[in-house]
Amino acid sequence: MLDLSLLGRLEFRHAAPTRPPLPPGRHDLGLFAERDYVLIVPEGIDPAHPTPLMVLFHGGGGSAEKILPILHRHALERGFLLLVPQSLFPTWDIVIAGNGPDRERLDIGLREVASRFALDPAHVAFAGHSDGGSYSLSTGLSNGQIVTHILAFSAGFMTVLAQEGAPKVFIAHGQADTQTPIDSAGRAHAAKLRGAGYELTYVEHPGPHASQPAMVQLGVDHFLKDLRQA
Repeated sequence: MLDLSLLGRLEFRHAAPTRPPLPPGRHDLGLFAERDYVLIVPEGIDPAHPTPLMVLFHGGGGSAEKILPILHRHALERGFLLLVPQSLFPTWDIVIAGNGPDRERLDIGLREVASRFALDPAHVAFAGHSDGGSYSLSTGLSNGQIVTHILAFSAGFMTVLAQEGAPKVFIAHGQADTQTPIDSAGRAHAAKLRGAGYELTYVEHPGPHASQPAMVQLGVDHFLKDLRQA
């Protein structure tokens, strides 16, 4: 039988918390001896009440410290949990050789958060910039049974080997991006996703291959839009 984990499929499933919640603030989770995961817990959330979760993936050569600032404030102000994984190697396994240790570590990280907080199954986002955007697209589209929203900023590629579900996708890409040119990246991704019937919000900006605060704001609004309307 085909092993779907090799195609990027996660084993994680929602379950009721079984352990004490973590207090508000930043937490190095102590899950891994090298390149541990970070969790941001905002003030005022009820650990027994379903809370949105965003998982933020760094770019190639990056780290939690480098990528965290683009969403840290939003998590605190908007009241969602923010999990920041770190790839075992300089970038994500799918970029190097295929799904492997990073997928395994991601399952462990998600289970850790769910063991301490009730998660909102209608608001679980994968987000990232550059290689992290590519990882959020590729892994998010392969795990639509748990991932409800994808926020991809300057994503260079999209490799989906085990498509499942129908996450809502937000893509932002710079017209002056010379690292992941917009025609072969953002516009090509948008065309494929529209053709496949995904609910897509695609935004172009005039900037280069760098995080754009205005685009991040739009992405967060996209993630929480229907929560505000509920």
